[in-house]
Amino acid sequence: MKKLLIMLTPAAMLVLAVPLAIAQESQTPALPSVDAAKSLSEWDKIYAVFSHPRCADCHVADDRPRWSGAHYGGTRVHAFNVQRGADGSGFGNPGLRCTTCHFSSNSNALHGPPGAENWHLAPAEMVWFGKSSAEICSQIKDPLRNGNRSLKDIALHVRDDRLVAWGWAPGSGREPAPGSAETTYQAIENWAAAGASCPVAQ
Repeated sequence: MKKLLIMLTPAAMLVLAVPLAIAQESQTPALPSVDAAKSLSEWDKIYAVFSHPRCADCHVADDRPRWSGAHYGGTRVHAFNVQRGADGSGFGNPGLRCTTCHFSSNSNALHGPPGAENWHLAPAEMVWFGKSSAEICSQIKDPLRNGNRSLKDIALHVRDDRLVAWGWAPGSGREPAPGSAETTYQAIENWAAAGASCPVAQ
């Protein structure tokens, strides 16, 4: 009888442990805690980059890129009737593609054509030129308006895309975007981890 009890005890413990393990596995993982103050602080860093002319000038709604800088006297529509392209590609119209003037690196001439790999306008769903911080924040979080990207995808795009990287190395006479690709990547990661809060629309 004593032997039987000794043998049954581990089996009983196993039987009791199985429902507990199943219950623990079926629980929904805890969502990351929302730290609105931290999140908004990180978003301010991101917005400073996204709204900067080096980024925003090609995220335009009217299919016409902008030129910005002190030597232009503010912001102007790109000369030569440059447009997104009738095909919607962002690479310009036949006969006047962006790569006609914009090569894979910056011109050495002062105010000469800037350059980076794959030069083109941002996709139409990524239009944010002239939008508020709250509007851009909401758009960045919406897959229908951000190119069907997750926040991780956006962070990686900012860090790794060579055309995006041009914003921090725009060539002589042009103000670079604040920070760097790496610090902006980290700000997006921190923003998402803290709950990806957005400013309240005014």
